[in-house]
Amino acid sequence: MQSPIFKTSNKLSGKIKTPLIPATLTGRQDERIEGKPRPFSHTRNNTFSACLFAAALPALAWAESPPTAPAPTPDIAGSIAANAGTDIVVVANRSAISLDKVGVSTTVLTLPQIRADQALVVSDILARQPGVSFDRNGGVGEPTSIFIRGAESDQTLVMIDGVRLDDPSSPGGGFDFANLLVGDIARIEVLRGPQSTLYGSQAIGGVVNIVTADPTRPLQGDAQIEGGSYDTLYGKAAVGGKDGAWTWQAAASTYATTGVSAFDQRLGGKEPDGYRNLGLTARLGYDFAPGVSLDLRGVYVQAHSKFDGFSTPTFSFGDDGEWGATRESIAYAGLTFGLFEDRLKNRIAAQYTLTQRDQYDPADAPVTKTFDGRGIDARVEYQGTYAIAQGWTGVFGAESTRESITASSPAFDFPGTPPTKAHDTLNSGYGQIQAEPIRGLNLTAGVRYDDHSTFGGHAVGQASAAWSPNDGRTIVRASWGQGFKAPSVYELYSAYGNTGLKPEQANGWDLGAAQKFWSGRADLQLTYFNRTTTDLIEFSDCFSLTAPQCASGRFGYYDNVEKAKAQGVELSGAIRPLHGLEVAANYTYLDDRNRSPGADFDKLLARRPADTANLTVSYVWPVKLATAVAVRYAGKSYDDAGDTLLLKSYAVVDLRASYPLGHGLEAYGRVENLFNKAYETTYRYGALRRGYYGGLRVSF
Repeated sequence: MQSPIFKTSNKLSGKIKTPLIPATLTGRQDERIEGKPRPFSHTRNNTFSACLFAAALPALAWAESPPTAPAPTPDIAGSIAANAGTDIVVVANRSAISLDKVGVSTTVLTLPQIRADQALVVSDILARQPGVSFDRNGGVGEPTSIFIRGAESDQTLVMIDGVRLDDPSSPGGGFDFANLLVGDIARIEVLRGPQSTLYGSQAIGGVVNIVTADPTRPLQGDAQIEGGSYDTLYGKAAVGGKDGAWTWQAAASTYATTGVSAFDQRLGGKEPDGYRNLGLTARLGYDFAPGVSLDLRGVYVQAHSKFDGFSTPTFSFGDDGEWGATRESIAYAGLTFGLFEDRLKNRIAAQYTLTQRDQYDPADAPVTKTFDGRGIDARVEYQGTYAIAQGWTGVFGAESTRESITASSPAFDFPGTPPTKAHDTLNSGYGQIQAEPIRGLNLTAGVRYDDHSTFGGHAVGQASAAWSPNDGRTIVRASWGQGFKAPSVYELYSAYGNTGLKPEQANGWDLGAAQKFWSGRADLQLTYFNRTTTDLIEFSDCFSLTAPQCASGRFGYYDNVEKAKAQGVELSGAIRPLHGLEVAANYTYLDDRNRSPGADFDKLLARRPADTANLTVSYVWPVKLATAVAVRYAGKSYDDAGDTLLLKSYAVVDLRASYPLGHGLEAYGRVENLFNKAYETTYRYGALRRGYYGGLRVSF
């Protein structure tokens, strides 16, 4: 029998209860990934992240001469890595394509933009993009959620070099952005809107596709060191090369900070909740022949963090001694080859991910271990990209995934309670055609079918169009897509599981236009979006219900009971009036509401501001000194289902500067939160105040 301890938690905003300990196959990620309030939660140390932080998973790219009807490359890594600075996108159609031919809303961040931002944490960069908002439980390393167009954080698919990132050991199975650092990332693509046709489960809000650096010379490397406020120290080093048929790279990174109290210091939080991680990555590639390549990769990460929550025996929220440790191991092997004079590109790949998470609370003596979780994701896949004819391309593939979990809560389970052990499988097939029937008009349509071991079959579709009558100066885009998220292993098979669950489903569309002015020195984009999500899975407690699922005496169960609707407008633009000067800004209006019958019908969803905006003014002086002022604004939001716990609006101002010292060496520094603004993205949890940071980068 599972523990009777609960925490307040609701995917839409915060009132429905979810079991605290058992249902935290999770610890703190439960509330985080599911978009739930934290005060009653344990914390979580997820992931694979930090590794992405420093280095590697270098991209696999093809550089052969194109055939008569060129076949775009499968997206396993970032065939676009060699095209940094160009408008080539992989994520939208799982093949390299010019941005002006993509019908779905996509933001592309190149390496110069990422370095100019200077942020070490990817979520900080994403939060400055149109249609994206975030919340975090304190400082770096605390649970972090990313919301694309108001969709849940576990409804955003994250990929790095073609490898899907998720955490089977968490209740929702989503990805926690807490530890995802910039490291060797060379490109970030944000695809907005339901995109499950090509990307499957979780791609309801959108896709974050990350491409890492790829060696291009026989021997090359880079290193970075940074220090600053809160005793923060970050370092990374990578070395690799491409010599003949061989490509190799190895990297290591480390990050440590004393941080701030996760419990808001304005409410009495005093003890800092520190964080540290270590990441190691390696990659080896070999070209057997032109167009035939083998890619092997490995990643290992270990992370440690302290956090605050509701602790026993007082069950009061505040400073406490809880801490957690995470170990993430990833192995990947992929074989690519071409057929029919390279008109058909093929990729066969296998991926294995093991996530191990342990959490402790010294106050729970004599048994201090509050959570012990193991999650495994094993996946095999095939993807083909076929150049049908000039202007016509087909993308198709098949995937098979097996997810399994083992979890227990030693401090709360009754003696002798066995750990939760379960698994499920998902087999999928998809196909998509992209065509340019007339010059400047690009059409895309696709379908996908998934067969789940428990809920059975499910089909989705997608269609989009991009029209540019003047070689990209004007672009009109329209897209419609369906998304779904399969029930997690925990939601299906835990003590609170329900094998009758259906997948969460969404239908969304958007319409927008982009225009370049002044010979390309200014641009403006405007997009309207609309999405309806049904069958959202929530935890229903048995204290207030008499459902048949409560007959066994358990405390509650998961069920498809929620519905939400989001609509809004994204506006972005940039102008470069003088050489070296750029002004870039974006604004998003979001109306994201609970459409489930009941007392909270039509209430705004939690921690998703209606108004968000960003402004960056940058200038490169004649002496090569680069400076920038950046402002990030978030309007008011609420942290509960009834819209009663107000999170006030706030604006944070950053200053940045960098200077090239020559011979591949660059010095940089920044001031974050210049005016020392106190704010909350989650009720009763603090945020970093003013901080000073500086560092050096070198490459050879």
